[in-house]
Amino acid sequence: MIKTKLAAIAVCLSSCTVGPNHVQPDVTDITPASWRWQTAAPRDDAPRGDWWTVFHDSELTRLETLAVQSSPSLQAAAAKVDQARAAARISTASWSPDIRLNGDASREQTSGNLPTPVPVTIPRGRINSFSTLIDLTYELDFWGKIRREVESARATADASSAEYYSAILTLTGDVAAQYFLLRAADAELDALRRTIAIREKFQNLLDDKFKAGAIPETDLARAQTEVATAKAEIADVKRQRQEASDTLALLCGQPASSFTLRERPIGSKAPPSIPVGIPAAMIERRPDVAAAERIVAARNADIGVATADYFPAVKLTASGGFLSKEVDSLLSADSRVWSVGPSVSIPLTGLTVIRFNVKRMKAAREEAIANYRQAVLTAIRDVETSLAQTRYLREQSSAVGDALTASTKATDLIRESYERGSVSYFEFLDAERTRLQVERQTAQISAQRHISTVRLIKALGGGW
Repeated sequence: MIKTKLAAIAVCLSSCTVGPNHVQPDVTDITPASWRWQTAAPRDDAPRGDWWTVFHDSELTRLETLAVQSSPSLQAAAAKVDQARAAARISTASWSPDIRLNGDASREQTSGNLPTPVPVTIPRGRINSFSTLIDLTYELDFWGKIRREVESARATADASSAEYYSAILTLTGDVAAQYFLLRAADAELDALRRTIAIREKFQNLLDDKFKAGAIPETDLARAQTEVATAKAEIADVKRQRQEASDTLALLCGQPASSFTLRERPIGSKAPPSIPVGIPAAMIERRPDVAAAERIVAARNADIGVATADYFPAVKLTASGGFLSKEVDSLLSADSRVWSVGPSVSIPLTGLTVIRFNVKRMKAAREEAIANYRQAVLTAIRDVETSLAQTRYLREQSSAVGDALTASTKATDLIRESYERGSVSYFEFLDAERTRLQVERQTAQISAQRHISTVRLIKALGGGW
């Protein structure tokens, strides 16, 4: 019987919750028609795994693990999640009575000239007072204000958790992108060093010919220019590599001064193929979209919190303990005191403030809905852009691969002709310069293909 009454009271109280219930914002007008068959719900806590392992690069895996474990920015994001969860737990404290133990001891001297309504003389005296009281206050959540506060705090905590996953995704994606840029620089350095070795070899041959009077000095000067130009280019690539290394050190939470990576040119192996899957599922996986949706839920609950201020606040108060003028008799039966009774607070003024506060919360919800829609649009854009990058970079890589094969063959043929004396050194130099340019372009495009794959994985919300 008692359980039945409690259940009835709970249903009654929940039915009195003021403010709108959360409904996921409708985004069917901004998503492609083929996406509308499924309503996307937040799945930011879905396991994503170590997505970088699809590249089968042990050094990249080591760096990703180091970044996740040591990045200060990620540690700060984790601490922010702990704060939000603690705030959510604090909000539930209002469901329990506030019980406090108060102790007091005082000695007071009264005045002998106190004003009185009748001409009675009250002598001056000293009064001792000792008390030990337990105070209890409990607010009845008739209008659901506390429930809405808890709802808002929990949604905010969920949003913070989603932002943490978004921080992990951003961090690991940045690590992979910088890593592939660094490996592309390694490939360019390898090509430039081989080019410098060839050019220096021919420079020495031309120097011998010049000393023998077989060629003009302009030919030797041209060869020296090409060697110096290649050395300048290699210095620039080394600078770019060092910048990528320093950025990796920062992402991994390591001092740049002691962070080093051995050179290893990026290979010609194509990046892995990433299954795009169902678009609606992609929206569910995106932690930034999930965070935006949870913020909408929190702002919606805030409307109920603000609306509840229109209604009376009902509290139950009770106090009990001991009060005495002497310490020895403080805990005796005659020193016991108690009081109990409800209190009601009804707003009579300040209704304008409450009205505009409700209006402010509604505007905050509209802002959150707009931000959620923007997050969905950004997610769609990211996927479409990443798919376009992977497709066109694959086509570009194929064309540049053909160009590298042709330029390498042309350089070999012209070198043979030059050695037979059929063509001038400058023709060979032009062919060799073209081959170097295409080889560097090949390394850069290979890195961009890997980076575009990383971006696609990020756009899809991580692993799958």
